[in-house]
Formats: sequence, structure tokens, C-alpha cells
Amino acid sequence: MMGQRSGDQEQLFYAFNLDDHVPKGHLLRGIDHFFDAGDLRKHMASFYSHTGRPSIDPELMIRMLIVGYCFGIRSERRLCEEVHLNLAYRWFCRLGLEDAVPDHSTFSKNRHGRFRDSDMLRHVFESVLRRCMNEGLVGGEGFAIDASVIKADANRTRGIAGTEAIDWSRGEGPSRAVREYLATLDANGTDAEVIEASREPATQPKNISLTDPAARWTAAPGGPAFYAYSTNYLIDLHAGIIMDVEATPAYRTPEVDSTRTMIDRVEQRFRLKPQRLVGDTAYGTASTLAWMINDKAIEPHVPVLEKGTRSDDTF
Repeated sequence: MMGQRSGDQEQLFYAFNLDDHVPKGHLLRGIDHFFDAGDLRKHMASFYSHTGRPSIDPELMIRMLIVGYCFGIRSERRLCEEVHLNLAYRWFCRLGLEDAVPDHSTFSKNRHGRFRDSDMLRHVFESVLRRCMNEGLVGGEGFAIDASVIKADANRTRGIAGTEAIDWSRGEGPSRAVREYLATLDANGTDAEVIEASREPATQPKNISLTDPAARWTAAPGGPAFYAYSTNYLIDLHAGIIMDVEATPAYRTPEVDSTRTMIDRVEQRFRLKPQRLVGDTAYGTASTLAWMINDKAIEPHVPVLEKGTRSDDTF
């Protein structure tokens, strides 16, 4: 017999438990079991005022960002919408059914403010890494190093030749990305001076983005050129755990130099130094190999870069 709803009166009270509506095998349950942000507020305490209106809980923003990373939600506006609608996301973010979701603008403001000033994302990364170490997932005997090209959020048509003079003050004034780029040049010298200081040929970039001048004009063989950065990874060989990450322009010299930064940082913060380091030909320069062997007593498993081989990948 066909059923039919009877009456239009809505129920006055509901007994609803979010935990009952999140599947036992859901990815976020596994993450929540191991993720501990208990010391996050202590780490961030000095970056908040003791007076005024209460701020958005930093743990809530981190949990929302983890949701975005795990489920490929790149837009912060869409992330807020998804957390608002999805029960599993609300459960992971410790939000009740009636709790408000932060506005998407909160993330951009904090990313370029408190997140950066406090190095909060690195604090979260290292907290997770310590948990991996405690669980025996890090061997520490051998590391691998490599870089991945990440496309910058910069229109490839909004650029000019690297040899052309640029008036950064035109229009409504320089953007945040431009101000940071100019501050870096003030501290380190021009692009050519930085390259020459690292003993690379002092060549100007072919193109400079007016939107994000720190991004490098680059391309994979056979593909179109675009503005990009590099993410450099230091990986433990035991279980593939990422030990450190360093972002650089998509240019070979800072990519290779980031190896020293990451090796030294892991040794300083975790008292861990590998016995061997695996990398491709890019890391086989004489200076890098000498640093591994003589300065750090690390056995290199790296092909030697032959003389005459181009050591940069700028186009």
C-alpha cells in the first residue's frame, strides 16, 4: 500500500547526534583519530589581543583547511559552503548544526596576517611529523629530495619582457605580491645580482609577471610556458613521510639551495640527519656534492652533473 504523509505540523524537538551520521570508515574519522591541535592556541596566543570581540578559533580554520586539502576544494568560498552543508565536515570541524561557518574572507586575511607571522602552518606540519615519528614511520637513515612545479595564480598574458623597465607604482599602486617582491630585491639585490651571487649565469628572466613578479616563467618540454613556483620536498625513505617543505621560485639554483635549508632545519628541530641523500642530476653540482660529503658527512646517491650541462630550467 502506498504511504502518504499525514499532517503538516513539524516536530518541535529533535534528537540529533552528528557522530551517528558520519560513516565509520570515513576518511575524516581516521584523520581526527591522529590529528591533535591541542597546543595550537598556545602557539597563537601572542598574536591575538586580550581585549575586543572574540576571534575565529584558529583550530577551526585549520580543520577547515584540512578538509579542503583532503577533498580537493581549492576555493575558500566553496569550502565554506561545503562545510556548511556537509555533516561529516561539520563533525570534523567541531561545528554543531546551528554553529555558523566563518566567512571565506577570514582565511585570506589570516593567511597574510597571523598565519604568516606565527608560522602556524609549519607548526601544524611539524606537529603531524612528530606524530609520525612517534608512530615509528620515520627511519631517519635515508632521505630523498625533489621539486615539483606549481602553477602560479598569475595570468600568462599579464607580463612583460624581463629586460623592460617596470614602473611598479602605476595604477592603484603595487599589490601585496609586488610589495613583497620589491622588499626581497631591496634585501638581496636585483634578480641578476642574486643569480650571480649563487654562481649561475646572470641572465634576466624572459618574462616577469605584473601580478606576481616572484613567480618564474617556465615550461615543461613540449608544453606552453607559464608562471610558476617550486615546492621542494625532503622525504624519508622508510615510509615516504615528508620531513620538510620549502617553496622557491621555479628556478634551479634556489631549488638546489633549498636542500641545505631543509637538511639543516630537520637536524636543528628534530636532531635527525640522514646518512644518505637521494636526488636527481639537478643536485649533482660540485658545490652541492662537496657540501653533502665534506660539511654534512652525508653519502650522496646523486648522478654527477656533467660539465656543459645546463643547470637551470628558466625559459
